[in-house]
Amino acid sequence: IKVGPGYAGAEHCADMETSSSDRLFCCPWLRRRVPMAYRDELYHILKMTVPVLITRILGYLPSFVNTMFCGRLGNNVMAGYGLACATINITTTSTGFGLAVACDTLVSQTFGGKNLLRVGVILQRSILILLLFCLPCWALLINAQAVLLCLGQDPEVARIAQMYMTAFIPAVPAMFLQQLQVSYLQNQIIILPQLFTAVAANIVNAVTNYILVFWLELGISGSAAANTMSHFYSCGFLFIYIWWKKLHAKTWGGWSMESLQEWGSYMKLAIASTVMKCAEWWVYEFGGFFAGMLSENDLAAQHGVIMIGFITYMFPVGIQAATCARVAIKQPATHFLLPFCSWLCHKIVSLISHLMSAYCFLQLFDAIVCVSSGIFVGTGRQKVAAVANIIGYYGIGLSVGLVLTFVAKLQTLGFWLGLLICVCLQSTFFVIVIIFKLNWKTMTDETVDGYKATYLGGDEAVKPNEHQGGGVLSPCQLLLRRGLVVLGAVAILAIGVSVRFLVPLPESQSSLINSTLNWVNTTDPSTMLFPIQQ
Repeated sequence: IKVGPGYAGAEHCADMETSSSDRLFCCPWLRRRVPMAYRDELYHILKMTVPVLITRILGYLPSFVNTMFCGRLGNNVMAGYGLACATINITTTSTGFGLAVACDTLVSQTFGGKNLLRVGVILQRSILILLLFCLPCWALLINAQAVLLCLGQDPEVARIAQMYMTAFIPAVPAMFLQQLQVSYLQNQIIILPQLFTAVAANIVNAVTNYILVFWLELGISGSAAANTMSHFYSCGFLFIYIWWKKLHAKTWGGWSMESLQEWGSYMKLAIASTVMKCAEWWVYEFGGFFAGMLSENDLAAQHGVIMIGFITYMFPVGIQAATCARVAIKQPATHFLLPFCSWLCHKIVSLISHLMSAYCFLQLFDAIVCVSSGIFVGTGRQKVAAVANIIGYYGIGLSVGLVLTFVAKLQTLGFWLGLLICVCLQSTFFVIVIIFKLNWKTMTDETVDGYKATYLGGDEAVKPNEHQGGGVLSPCQLLLRRGLVVLGAVAILAIGVSVRFLVPLPESQSSLINSTLNWVNTTDPSTMLFPIQQ
């Protein structure tokens, strides 16, 4: 809608804007003191945050439900599922979602520049890159048990974890595609489809778990199959809804050879996004490995805290997603969750409650870090967050956490106290950078220049954060370069399969210790030379 001094509807539009912000600021005193632009932007962010928040919580509930059903199968299964989740998150989910964050930045900025068909091209490019990334992820997942045994994990827990990870292999493409669909819609301010399909996926997932685990009594195999099928439900339902409602009509021009271009510029942004995402995500998953080195109960309790923490984390994530979309487009209380623990043993419940005393304080500062990351993603400044996350989480948080866990003997609580110190410092740093260091005027000028180039220069939008590297590749160059990428991905998978079937599993450290002690007990002659006096 064009609004100018001579436009008859300008006054009506102004009234509409005023009424929208008045819904949030009912007090006249606040309306007089808060500028209208701030009121209006806060209203739009909160309006988008609520459905995004509900959608994110519903999107995470399948894993939460799977955890509850695992808890009914015993501590070993619960610990194995927790270890499998940590391994999958480290090797697959965090890296794949990090690569997809580049799609967030590019889609939102391109959509803000009104270059709609290019949004579809960016989505195609993201799909191809993430589908290729599935191959090295599969190579890691099929060999995870050997790695876990080398890290000193319990052999039975590692075996159960490998069952879950092997069953999860077909779900990797579905998980990546579902994340790209969410990015594709969310950064066009289309929110409700994810909400509707997430509700349907949760209902079907709960029914599937009940049928496979309890009705058919498939135990671990049924739980692993249900965990895998939950990702197919989420991806499939969302795809069907998009196709049914034709939400892709304006931005999807069909598969194009242009999607094979500019992989270098995409990966520059994707690598920074992946480092930013993984540096934060991995440090929490490492806590699962350290807890597994303590005891099965510590590992199960750690996984329970992670499950609860992820759900409470959805609140700042909803604001982060809304902030990311708004910034890019404009440029171009935890104990109430503990009843689920009734499915677990009493000792694990008490451990979870003990750990939550530290996590509830951590969540406050982590929310600031989360929302700040959304601003960096929306502006394409992922490198700042990536460097800060590496220094903060590993130089400070993990180092202090390990000392408190193993040296000070605070067990799993020490790990969370180390992270609490980290996020306190990091949230302060992010606020200082965003308020005092980011040059918002320069970024706005870049966006305005991009809009002018879009409207005056045809279909090619100039985006501040997508640099053209090397020009357009010829068909021969495309065939050679993309062929080498495919060959490399297939080679990694082939190596992983070969290692899985040709190299025997290593003995765990605990097995070696037990076998040594057994040998000492059976060969020690002292019991024969000096019998115990009755």
